Amino acid sequence: MWREDLVGDDKTTGNGGRAFPGFDPKAVEAYLIKDPEALTVNLARSLEHVGKAASAWLAPRESGEKVDTIADPMTDLVKTLSKVSEYWMSDPRRSFEAQTHLMTSMMGMWTRSLQKVSGLDTPPSATPAAEPSRDKRFADPDWVANPFFDMLRQAYLVLSDWAEKMVMQTEGLDEHTRHKAAFYVRQVTEALSPSNFIATNPQLYRETVAANGANLVNGMRMLAEDILSGKGELRLRQSDTSKFAIGENIALTPGKVLAQSDVCQVIQYDATTETVLKRPLLICPPWINKFYVLDLNPQKSFIKWAVDQGHTVFVISWVNPDERHADKDWESYAREGIGFALDTVKQATGEDEVNAVGYCVGGTLLAATLALHAQEGDRRIRSATLFTTQVDFTHAGDLKVFVDEDQISQIEKRMSEKGYLEGSSMALAFNMLRASELIWPYFVNNYLKGVEPSAFDLLYWNADSTRMPAANHSFYLRNCYLENKLSRGEMVLAGRTLSLKDVTIPVYNLATREDHIAPAKSVFLGSSSFGGEVTYVLSGSGHIAGVVNPPDKRKYQFWTGGPPVGELEDWIASAKETSGSWWPNWYDWVASLDGERVPARRTGGSMNSIEEAPGSYVRVRA
Repeated sequence: MWREDLVGDDKTTGNGGRAFPGFDPKAVEAYLIKDPEALTVNLARSLEHVGKAASAWLAPRESGEKVDTIADPMTDLVKTLSKVSEYWMSDPRRSFEAQTHLMTSMMGMWTRSLQKVSGLDTPPSATPAAEPSRDKRFADPDWVANPFFDMLRQAYLVLSDWAEKMVMQTEGLDEHTRHKAAFYVRQVTEALSPSNFIATNPQLYRETVAANGANLVNGMRMLAEDILSGKGELRLRQSDTSKFAIGENIALTPGKVLAQSDVCQVIQYDATTETVLKRPLLICPPWINKFYVLDLNPQKSFIKWAVDQGHTVFVISWVNPDERHADKDWESYAREGIGFALDTVKQATGEDEVNAVGYCVGGTLLAATLALHAQEGDRRIRSATLFTTQVDFTHAGDLKVFVDEDQISQIEKRMSEKGYLEGSSMALAFNMLRASELIWPYFVNNYLKGVEPSAFDLLYWNADSTRMPAANHSFYLRNCYLENKLSRGEMVLAGRTLSLKDVTIPVYNLATREDHIAPAKSVFLGSSSFGGEVTYVLSGSGHIAGVVNPPDKRKYQFWTGGPPVGELEDWIASAKETSGSWWPNWYDWVASLDGERVPARRTGGSMNSIEEAPGSYVRVRA
């Protein structure tokens, strides 16, 4: 009876069966519960899994295995946003103006909603909340067609816009505090989006009703499993990890582990060409992630592609550290990592000169090592290629939010207890940089829709986190992000004060246009720190996709131009745009430095290998 009254019919209303001319009541059919008994049963089953999730969270805390500390983003969030609140609340006039602005926007939204429900044409509005959103979160048609969800969407956008403006208009904040406040406001507003809740998301609501809550049973089961696998922390699944195994269908390029130290294994890959470039290629990947992002599969492996072009490729595979590595600092990684790998290359090939590649923080370490080598007279590395690498951290992006004296001190305190920083901490920080893409869509899909994520090799790699040795990570945070010592010529390594001006070898400096970790502007500025010729190249896409972009995919584009001087925007304006991958451009550059070729080398030469690539270090999970 209630459903019939709600829908109505043409005989009882004067507007074609619609109580409101601007809204078709038949549209609510999909939102009506059809089987309340089945829904009740499934909600009860969901609560059982919620209980298991709570137990998985509590168990390691009750046993003392996990101790929550104040070194948590939430603590800094409250501290930072309180400074914004103090500014607006300290002056009644300012507070009144802020509230008036919000209420005026909300009243405008309410008026537009009433006009829309009444079937009246609404005038164009200056606020984007009044228009259909291009935001992926609000792609479902009912975010606009249904008055209730349309009002929620508009209210959310109005509130988000207002909160961001409050931060930007707060006076007296230093640059770092304002940056943190804007970042944290964005995190809060993204978390509170109506798209993240069943009752306020039309698609989720309809699917829950249609499935009688079975989606929540699956979702809460996965939630419990993910907290259990995270040993008391939520390890958000972004890919179906059961579909991948390192060395079986990922990291497949043939090669051998020739040597290993406390901090790394050194891999040489088997030649596939009759001749190879005389200079071997040594790749120094970041230790914050695992090297196989450059060897995900044969179709998009930079390592395999480089081998197929005639490079003798060596790769450093960093250890996934534990308490034994607490004192391994940057000098250890420079000596026992890069230095050790150079010794291995010499022993395996007999060559004294190499071309080196550094990726992200691996590139930062490589740059510092080059400055150290320049002072020590070590000339084995004859060219350096840097993938999305920062040496100047002035414009280091949102990661600087997590770096100030208070936060570093808390991180150091946490690391002193175990000797390392948990991989989950770094994973959370990186995911927070793109929460709208790497957190909330998976939260909704996994735990509310109850859908298992699909198999995606890049997201499998992204979830394969690594720990950070205490001494290494502390040195990196303080010397690079906090004090920017490398670009200032103040970093001390092995008792020597380093200057990148001493690095006079050719440098190929690759940035990516949408990079959220090593922003293109930051990489561009860092180019001026070196003492030799720097070739700056800008690739389309972001930190990973802009680098891992094989030529046969014909995706994105890259820009090349003159010396990286002045402003990035001016450089881009006069740069040449080329469609496709930058990889062939890099090969031409590195071959032009020394194109001499020799017969293909036997892997390892006279050395006995330890094991097959990709080795055992990369298989250790955090």
